[in-house]
Amino acid sequence: MATSELHGHAAPDLTPELTPDKPERAEPGAAAPAAHRRRSTAPASVARRAATVPAFVLHQWDWSETSLIIDLFTRDQGRLAVVAKGAKRPNSQLRPVLMPFQRVLVGLGRGAGEGGSEVLNLRTADYAGNGQRLPPAQLISGFYLNELLLRLLARGDAHPVLFDAYADTLQALAGPDDEACLRAFELVLLRQMGVLPELNRDTTTQACIKPGRAYRLHGEAGLVVVDVSRTGDGEQQVLAGEHCLALEQALASGLMPALRAACQADLPALRQQLRATLVYHLGSPPLRTRQLMVSARRLLEGL
Repeated sequence: MATSELHGHAAPDLTPELTPDKPERAEPGAAAPAAHRRRSTAPASVARRAATVPAFVLHQWDWSETSLIIDLFTRDQGRLAVVAKGAKRPNSQLRPVLMPFQRVLVGLGRGAGEGGSEVLNLRTADYAGNGQRLPPAQLISGFYLNELLLRLLARGDAHPVLFDAYADTLQALAGPDDEACLRAFELVLLRQMGVLPELNRDTTTQACIKPGRAYRLHGEAGLVVVDVSRTGDGEQQVLAGEHCLALEQALASGLMPALRAACQADLPALRQQLRATLVYHLGSPPLRTRQLMVSARRLLEGL
């Protein structure tokens, strides 16, 4: 699948200013500050290496006959839009580097007279991956992660915890527990966005979650207790209280393997609850990757 097919909705352009810090002006005849002298004598190659940041390519689309606009997910600066000049040329060294799902180190900057531009220039890009590549069977899942980030994160909003969770999830998707990987990432994404309530207490009453009780996660109301004996309440999946407590404990640990293990306890209920919550926060249009997953499943069932 080409990444250009997944760009359905652009988040607001909130790219922060990345203008390098300017040294303090010295009085005439005074010696330059020590820090400034060190910067001015450092080799250009060292300065470029120091300026590189880890990133993943989320999406790319044509900008001109030879260039691309790349949507990057960086660890310390969040989503950034950058221009990769000449990246479409057959002999460009950027072509094999700017691929989805592989970690890269990028050097960014602004051109002369572009101090207020929200789109940065891509100076350098080097492959920085050291793990397994995403298997072909999991490419749709990978593009699903990318589309969630594109739709739910504003540009310039840094989420280092989410960046690490994304990198970890890409590696884990090479294993057999692919659905638990997706559910765990969705939980971290919603928590980092600040829209996932505490899963160890009832959102409306602030009462502690009790094992043996049934709960439901709502996009607006949060986590609330439900009575499955009432008519209609048993028609939808519910989360067991002990499952909610295990998920909150795993989220608090910050360990993705522990969170994936907690998700395994009741994947059908968790899938339904998280899907409804994501739909509430995504709005319209629907996710293209989810529509593709449904179409592919129907096609396979009809064979």
